[in-house]
Amino acid sequence: MGEMFKDRPQINWLPDGQRLQMRHGPIDLIVSAEGQGQKQAYHQAARAFEGLLGELAGELDLLRTAIGGNTARPRGAVAENMWQAAKQVGAGLFVTPMIAVAGAVADHVLMAMCDGTNLTRAYVNNGGDIALYLANGKQFEVGVCAIPEIGSIASKVTIHSDDNIGGIATSGWRGRSHSLGIADAVTILASTAAEADVAATLIANAVDLPGHAAISRRPANELSPDSDLGARLVTTDVAQLNCFEVQTAMENGQKLAQKLLDKGLIEAAFIALQSETISLSCNAEINHLAARQSAEMTRSFHSKMEPLNA
Repeated sequence: MGEMFKDRPQINWLPDGQRLQMRHGPIDLIVSAEGQGQKQAYHQAARAFEGLLGELAGELDLLRTAIGGNTARPRGAVAENMWQAAKQVGAGLFVTPMIAVAGAVADHVLMAMCDGTNLTRAYVNNGGDIALYLANGKQFEVGVCAIPEIGSIASKVTIHSDDNIGGIATSGWRGRSHSLGIADAVTILASTAAEADVAATLIANAVDLPGHAAISRRPANELSPDSDLGARLVTTDVAQLNCFEVQTAMENGQKLAQKLLDKGLIEAAFIALQSETISLSCNAEINHLAARQSAEMTRSFHSKMEPLNA
């Protein structure tokens, strides 16, 4: 696979002149930094991005292998973080390190940006899986898209520097990756983007009605021959469900989300299926937001979750 990416990474300023876009193969990052050391942070982000895809490609077979008792541990820094997040958050479930790839890449670049700089705020957005940094007393206002097809901002969540939230991720059958479940979107807030990435995928998988006639599925490797899911059935379409069916499917996801919350592995979860949403968090402000949204809107959550203004 390494032969496929001999081209150089493409690193350019976005039209606003304040953020970088860094592309290489399937990786497409939006990078933002604020505060002292901003210029240095951007240089360090670019250096961290150089060679990253080739490093991952060199261990791809291992990264697509299910984690088990005898599974070898990857060597690269990003691959190691993928493996660790998958093993910790996905304990007892089928996971490969690839479940954390988008979040781990975002974490890696953000860490490089913050090394030796004095930033006030920064983020790395990897296709909707976002790593965040906030200095003491700072905050991000994060927009949550309600309707995936439109991408309109339906509500906002304010993340403070002391909230222990350094990562945001979303998964669902409508997303860019395959899902074993039927959630329209599951958005997770966690301490790292890699952990949020794993949790979002697993909870989205758990929102399901196995064997239901209204759900269309195909083997993952028929859609993507190199998928780490192999022949496992992934969702390709979900017809309209009745209220009881929606509730049953969402409760399946809610159980796993609550388990991860109780273990301290995530900070908040937003689950959406058709006209229903469920929100779980230990944070009173987020819970208050969720209650208000349940009364105000009936469309699902979806996150591209791009940080907005403070």
